[in-house]
Amino acid sequence: MTQPTVRHLRVDAESADQRLDNFLLRELKGVPKTLVYRIIRSGEVRVNKARARADTRLQPGDDVRLPPVRLPQRAATEAVAVPARTFPILYEDAWLLALDKPAGVAVHGGSGVAFGVIEQLRRARPDAALLELVHRLDRETSGVLLVAKKRSALKRLQDEFRARRTGKTYLALVRGAWPASRKVIDVPLHKYLRPDGERRVRVTDADDPQGQRSISLVRVIGTVTPPSGWPAQAPALTLLAVTIKTGRTHQIRVHLAHAGHPIAGDDKYGDFEWNRLLARYGLKRMFLHAWQLAIHHPAEDRELQLCAPLPPELIDWADVRRFF
Repeated sequence: MTQPTVRHLRVDAESADQRLDNFLLRELKGVPKTLVYRIIRSGEVRVNKARARADTRLQPGDDVRLPPVRLPQRAATEAVAVPARTFPILYEDAWLLALDKPAGVAVHGGSGVAFGVIEQLRRARPDAALLELVHRLDRETSGVLLVAKKRSALKRLQDEFRARRTGKTYLALVRGAWPASRKVIDVPLHKYLRPDGERRVRVTDADDPQGQRSISLVRVIGTVTPPSGWPAQAPALTLLAVTIKTGRTHQIRVHLAHAGHPIAGDDKYGDFEWNRLLARYGLKRMFLHAWQLAIHHPAEDRELQLCAPLPPELIDWADVRRFF
């Protein structure tokens, strides 16, 4: 059996501005996430001969040195066939396109996912010179997803996201009656890895050196009438519009759960017993939807207001339709 050796990977244009950990998870398919993060933390992974952190952003031409890592036999020998798939388009021009991402589809391959939206989109558009994700959505979240079609558009849009100049509003159905007077959640978040390598987030305090300030603005849209037959003793349902001023991982999910109002169907931070009740009454996914996104066009002096309507499986679940 051939022993693994040191490898050098050259970052191509399609991987520009990708985080180092996500780049390695894609390149080392089948390797446990815990191992990937361990070799990064230990300094065995080098970018241009220097130590790098998991969140280091890669650029075209960067040299990534990998220590000897044995790939699983199947991952090393089998290529996964990526199916071509189109997605509903909310807006498109020469610079960018906005997709309406369905729930249950990852935005890209990696972390145990063979392929995602971007790989399927590239397969469906083989003549496209460039298709790159501008930002991310959780796999379980539906709604507006931006894809850049030019390198300059990618950089300008990502700069806009990092500078928090975008307006991102989500719709979330939560457990209980949200107090209308509570309009701001300003609670820092701490990202960590579980022993199984899964990334999770928890609330923390201002003294935590790894905590990141996280701000969510909450507006009550209305109280939702549950489906027929809903138990009288079950909690009330409230539909919220949540605008995030910071784009932290799982921010809305953790903020709302911390406030005592978890999102319906959230299998990571939610009320699991309540989720089972929701599933019995037909809600088969998390009720979180990237509803509206306001951006400045990357090449033209104008604002773009993008909106993805609630998908049928959410808008038809109870009486949500009357709010739109």
